[in-house]
Amino acid sequence: MPRKPWSDNVRAYALNAPAIIVISLLVAYPIGYSFWVSLHRDNLKQPLAKRFIGLDNYLSLFHDDAFLASLRVSALFVLVVLAFTVVLAMTLALVLNETFRGRGLLLSLALLPWAMPGVVNGLMWRTVFDAKTGALNGLLTQLGLVDGYQAWLTSGTGAFFFTAMAQVWNTLPFSVIILLAGLATIPSELYDAAKVDRAGVLRRFGQVTMPWLTHPLLIVLILETMNAFRAFDTIYVLTGGGPGSATTTIALLDVRTVLTYTDFGLGSAYAWVITLITLVVSIGYIALLYRRGNFEV
Repeated sequence: MPRKPWSDNVRAYALNAPAIIVISLLVAYPIGYSFWVSLHRDNLKQPLAKRFIGLDNYLSLFHDDAFLASLRVSALFVLVVLAFTVVLAMTLALVLNETFRGRGLLLSLALLPWAMPGVVNGLMWRTVFDAKTGALNGLLTQLGLVDGYQAWLTSGTGAFFFTAMAQVWNTLPFSVIILLAGLATIPSELYDAAKVDRAGVLRRFGQVTMPWLTHPLLIVLILETMNAFRAFDTIYVLTGGGPGSATTTIALLDVRTVLTYTDFGLGSAYAWVITLITLVVSIGYIALLYRRGNFEV
């Protein structure tokens, strides 16, 4: 009796089983273990006190002043970074979508910040904002806009704003690429028809460009929100979370809790809070995205 051939689904699962197992070991296990650790009192300074405490680490966050302050800083940081990124990315994408001499060179230069690691980005901007030898102070002094060198990162507002701008500079090119790809898919016939109808620049942007950029723009919102909420390396190198707690985000507080205070239980709880918040925000964006329609491939 001939053997019944495998169905396509069974064959697909069999062929992908090795990759699924590897991914489970490399991704799923660490994620699950970190959640298990978050349910324990686990501090290297008190090894004998390690025990299972359930959700106590999570419940303690509601009374944790440091966590609540970092949550406010993170939320404001995301809003500022997102606003500047969307506006600048849209502007650059519209400019680079035009045909002009030197477009290729400008596009290459616009992509350079994206290739720079976060630590290098923080070191570079710390040099620029340095109170004694910073390039920003030198430029403004030469132009006569300031009387003397300023300590830009010593005030809470200044440190927060310049840290947000450093984050924007580092992640902006990726958003430009996504929006530029979206602009390339818009049929030129739509603009021609709009010009025939005597539609101005703003009307063409609102009625032709923006509807076609809805999906790319929402993708930018999802990714940039996640990147800003999890930002750590640039902030750590540039300000270290200071002055005071002006730039202490949840991600920075999480790393500090684990590496400085060696509290792995509470640090894992912080990490899971970051994961849950970004997950909820992403689901909200995705729900909005699919209400607008499906992707066109």
